Amino acid sequence: MALAKKPVNGMKDILPEEMQIRDYVMHVIKETYRSFGFTPIETPCMENIGNLSNKQGGENEKLIFKVLKRGEKLKLETAQNELDVVDFGMRYDLTVPLARFYSNNANNLPSPFKALQMGNVWRADRPQRGRYRQFMQCDIDILGEPSNLAEIELILATTTTLGKLGFRNFQIRINERRILKAMAAYSGFSEGSYDTVFIILDKMDKIGIEGVSEELQKNGFEKGAIDKYLDLFRDMEKIKDVAEGVAYLKEKLGDFLDVQVSDNLKEIAACVNDTKAAEFDLVFDPTLVRGMSYYTGTIFEIAMPEFGGSCGGGGRYDQMIGKFTGKDVPACGFSIGFERIILLLLESGFQIPGQSEKIAYLIEKNYPADKLAQVIAEAQSERQKGKQVLVARMNKNKKFQKEKLAAEGYQQFQEFFNRES
Repeated sequence: MALAKKPVNGMKDILPEEMQIRDYVMHVIKETYRSFGFTPIETPCMENIGNLSNKQGGENEKLIFKVLKRGEKLKLETAQNELDVVDFGMRYDLTVPLARFYSNNANNLPSPFKALQMGNVWRADRPQRGRYRQFMQCDIDILGEPSNLAEIELILATTTTLGKLGFRNFQIRINERRILKAMAAYSGFSEGSYDTVFIILDKMDKIGIEGVSEELQKNGFEKGAIDKYLDLFRDMEKIKDVAEGVAYLKEKLGDFLDVQVSDNLKEIAACVNDTKAAEFDLVFDPTLVRGMSYYTGTIFEIAMPEFGGSCGGGGRYDQMIGKFTGKDVPACGFSIGFERIILLLLESGFQIPGQSEKIAYLIEKNYPADKLAQVIAEAQSERQKGKQVLVARMNKNKKFQKEKLAAEGYQQFQEFFNRES
């Protein structure tokens, strides 16, 4: 039986044209983030299953690719539950591995520590446009900075990067987990029900405010609390300015919302808007939840009209490192949706700026060996001038060969024939 030539469902082969764009985007991301003082690190692709299944990863914990124990440790005949046969899992994001990394290496790192991490993650998700089971994530995180300087730097670094890649008029949607909790408390929901309420609220952009109302009722919540809760969102539908939005909520919620929380968001917005280097809008969105339950404060998301959904996000997660060490450390991060960014660039016909000139030397099959060195020497000379030179044998179907090379960006062709044949 022939071996399967197609990749595993939800994963993909990357062809040269896309790979060149990916390399360029990764270069822009790394160089821009380095200019903001972020330091590259790397963590393993697998983590202990207990780290990944600690009830902080939200729905992603249901999507873990789990790794069986090996050799003598794998005892299927006596296994009683999953933990008897599983010990590792493929990481579903880069945040949990970063928290473990910092916990293990904090004594050798500066404080605050500005981390840059790029790498593949894996989720057993349903594949769809821009969503794969293996995909690249690009994260920046600031660990050990309790003030809103962390949020400001993360938003500016991320938006500056997107601007350099040619993106304009996108939005950074921003909210605060403590605002979400204050709105729920004000409306009469019990603290134990917050997670359920927020999971339903997170569907607002898909099912609308009436759909949220119906789902809350189906989950047994009182209609009075639901109406009071959703009236807050109805009143704020046209409010996009951060300062105006949090001022409205502070007046409405009173003591349910700490003034420090509202002031903090206003300070972040003012500083970002005064110093931003890209064309985007910072928008207050009280329906923004972010699925990860590890978020403790500010949360944000990238929204692009071309994609029709989120192209990245992040927030503050001050209690995650304490799960490893017993001592909480302030932490905040922002992740770019790398695969979705690449998809948008490919669909827009993106051309890499400032590429080196690409030349293809095509040599006839029976070209004399004593002249071959001359062709290669000429190619070496052109390479030293900064040009990209491909030396290859000429195919029978030369026209098709040149079409494929042209698609990879080769602008010039030189052909070498054996005149004696």
